[in-house]
Amino acid sequence: MARRPEHVAEKDLASTIQPVILGADYSAYAYVRAFWEAYGVHSIIYGNFDVKSISRTRFAEYRVVAGIDEEGPLLELLRSAGEELCDAGRLPFLVTCGDFYARIVSEHRAELERWFYTPVADFDVLDFVTQKENFYRTCEEVGMDYPRTRFLDCSDPEAEVDDEGFSYPLVAKPSNSAAYHYAEFPGKKKVFVVEGPEELRRIFDELKRSSYDESLIVQEYVPGGDSHMYAVYAYADARSDVAFSVCAHVGLEDHHPGAIGNAVAMAPEPNEEVEAAVARFLKRVGYHGMCCFDAKFDARTGAFKFLEMNARPGRSSWIVLLSGINFARIQVEDVVLGRDPVPVVPSDEWVYVAVPRGVIARCMPEGALKERILAAFRTGRARFALDWRADCAAQRLWAYVNYYHQVSKFKKYLPHGDAS
Repeated sequence: MARRPEHVAEKDLASTIQPVILGADYSAYAYVRAFWEAYGVHSIIYGNFDVKSISRTRFAEYRVVAGIDEEGPLLELLRSAGEELCDAGRLPFLVTCGDFYARIVSEHRAELERWFYTPVADFDVLDFVTQKENFYRTCEEVGMDYPRTRFLDCSDPEAEVDDEGFSYPLVAKPSNSAAYHYAEFPGKKKVFVVEGPEELRRIFDELKRSSYDESLIVQEYVPGGDSHMYAVYAYADARSDVAFSVCAHVGLEDHHPGAIGNAVAMAPEPNEEVEAAVARFLKRVGYHGMCCFDAKFDARTGAFKFLEMNARPGRSSWIVLLSGINFARIQVEDVVLGRDPVPVVPSDEWVYVAVPRGVIARCMPEGALKERILAAFRTGRARFALDWRADCAAQRLWAYVNYYHQVSKFKKYLPHGDAS
């Protein structure tokens, strides 16, 4: 069997490294850009269907492989691809875009590292932090506020809803995103905002009848709309020290049932309190790798309440590149060269958007953040995540089909705009 090259010199990276990207979302395209800008190399992207706004790029080879959202076919693919790349003298560097891919690669890392270098977190750590009971317990240990929370056991068909002490609306969401990936039931959403006890019982009953056998989180609803949300994107080195963190104030999120919570407009807003809390958390659990945290500002108390951690690169990882930090280079130097990352201070001269100006103008509540984002459209600093002028016409065409489709989508799913 072939093996990955060892003891690689920095000068040889551009001629040998082969990025392999699992998944085809905005973060995959950010990786394609980052690897090209760092090393001038084309990536290989594996997706289970054709995402035209990504697959048409001239900077990557896009391969559709049916069934790679299942563990067996995914591992078979990686073994075959690893052999092929190593036989060709390449240095395979494997990155994941999505909870499922991160979990499977992390769980089988010992085998996969025969062929691939990969910056995924150790499985014991990833498994720990992606179970939200553990996440909230650790938040308490390191002094991070979080909403009042209860867990309902979906594996027990006799379990009943316990909402005592909560007032509606409240939030309900799965405790384990990777397991939830396979659950099929009517009305499935990424996150539910529940208006009353009958709706909560219906969701709980549907989950118990599905394949999902983890917990359903029932959580206090922190008042305020999308513009109360904050996101922190970070990378922790082998000592679990933060090499960079980028803190963004979210202006607007996606409201499609399958994409609730994905930011579509953000501006940089460094926050020492929030970023220090993230650093304490990562150090406490011994985390190594890319991650992102979601927090919501609670105007009632003046506190930031942390909602979750994603043990993978976030969908909007392009904000790290916008901040002047090439996160692909940092991961390669850390994992391949064994070099300690030098802490980087991000730029705050950017605005991230995934929707046209008209959606921002109609849907965001009035305020300083909205004015800042709208002003960035006028000055050209508002940057669409899939708009790379160096890319080919076909990719940019499909990118803008995606972009302008958001107008009708937000009219359908957010007809009256977002709450303040």
